[in-house]
Amino acid sequence: MYIVTAKEMYDIDHFAMTEIGLDGKLLMENAGRAVADRVTAIVKDTDKICVLAGSGNNGGDGFVIARTLLDKGYAVQVLQVVANDKILGDAYYHKRLFERCGGIISLFDGKCTSMITSNNVIIDAIIGIGSKGILREPLASLVHYINREAKKVISVDIPSGLPADEGKGEFISIQADYTFVIGAPKVSAFLNHTSPYYGKWEPVSIGLPSRAFKTNTSRFVWGIDDVRNSLPDRKPDDHKGEHGKGLVIGGSKEMPGALAMSLKASLRAGAGLITGATTEGVIRMLSANCIEATYKELSETNGFLDNRTDVSLEGYHAVAIGMGMGRRTCTGDLVRSLVHTAECPIVIDADGLYHIKEDLLDIENRRYPTVITPHPGEMAMLLGITVNELLLEPFRYSREFAIKNNSYVVLKGMITIITSPEGEQVVNMSGNPGLAKGGSGDVLTGIILAMIMQGQTIFQALCNACYIHGRSADELISEKHSYHDLLASDVIDGLAKVFRIIS
Repeated sequence: MYIVTAKEMYDIDHFAMTEIGLDGKLLMENAGRAVADRVTAIVKDTDKICVLAGSGNNGGDGFVIARTLLDKGYAVQVLQVVANDKILGDAYYHKRLFERCGGIISLFDGKCTSMITSNNVIIDAIIGIGSKGILREPLASLVHYINREAKKVISVDIPSGLPADEGKGEFISIQADYTFVIGAPKVSAFLNHTSPYYGKWEPVSIGLPSRAFKTNTSRFVWGIDDVRNSLPDRKPDDHKGEHGKGLVIGGSKEMPGALAMSLKASLRAGAGLITGATTEGVIRMLSANCIEATYKELSETNGFLDNRTDVSLEGYHAVAIGMGMGRRTCTGDLVRSLVHTAECPIVIDADGLYHIKEDLLDIENRRYPTVITPHPGEMAMLLGITVNELLLEPFRYSREFAIKNNSYVVLKGMITIITSPEGEQVVNMSGNPGLAKGGSGDVLTGIILAMIMQGQTIFQALCNACYIHGRSADELISEKHSYHDLLASDVIDGLAKVFRIIS
């Protein structure tokens, strides 16, 4: 499933019509009929329906929806919210069809009408992705009235007034209960401040060819089929050396558990051999608890890792660093040294990110893959901006950072955005609020470490790791846990079921 900006959606439509030869009236017919089919699944036969139609393609879709529902026997009327001379082209064609089929159209007179409260269902086909700036009167008052008084609101493609793209913090928008997205979801469906306005959403296909999307966007959602198509199968004659020898560097006297969770998660996710490199005290605490891992003792200062002795990375296929190590100066020296010298893929998380913030040039110049896994606070720290600024444009900031610093970025959050050094972006939608607990990120880093040592590209490995991590939480919540009691260690235990599901 692709994710598009407003411009990309216009370009996709244009490509389909000019390069492929699909007629605009046909696409509008397909869109309206597809949405109408979804509407019939969530409304009653006895419901009275009012379609709010504006100008442009969104209004045209509304006329098709109204005609289709009318043909199915529903009580439907249209409230046209723009003047007659604003309905042009394909939208005008479908307006005339609706009228010829006996449809009734009322013109909005600028006042909040009783049609909003006298109908059980409001279908919002006012603006779509063509919204520019904050809604002006009289539409602003109409939207406020709908949000306050309407019983059920269904938006077509995108709630009217909501920006399709990131970067816009002020708007007046329909608050939909359901949104049926035309062709592909828009970027705003994945942003913290705009996604709630969609309500429950799902995309509908209108016959746009996949070639049109591949030509115009490099942003998409990663799902279970993508995992199945990219995750390597295990062969009967495989041995542990073929599934990677990984090193996890972290832990301190204050946070030994972070290292333990990364070690366990990596082993559960399929790593062949995993070594925990940490202080002598942490090894004593963990060795009896995680017996499948091996351990390497590193030098320390007062219970925190330092750089007094060289750390050999010879023989390891990948390294993860940062979990629970703290922010002491002596520890920072170790992190920067390892980032500079590691001749294998390296995953940097948690306190490791804090230690590299002043030395990003070392990441940019690395000849081997670098993966960073920040939450929004850590990403904002690396960029020198506020969290609010980041969350307003997470796709742009992630992409710019990944390209500039030659790194893979896994930006964790309500949804996770994975970005390659070439700027390709994937959204992972598995997971739930139960993951908002300490240790969840340590578990994800362990899974990532295991995945990047298997036979897949680094980008595929990151996408698969994020999906598997979130899917484990989803399965646990559906079976025996709640958002409140789910622990990071539970997610590790839940990995077994996820691998059975995807195999």
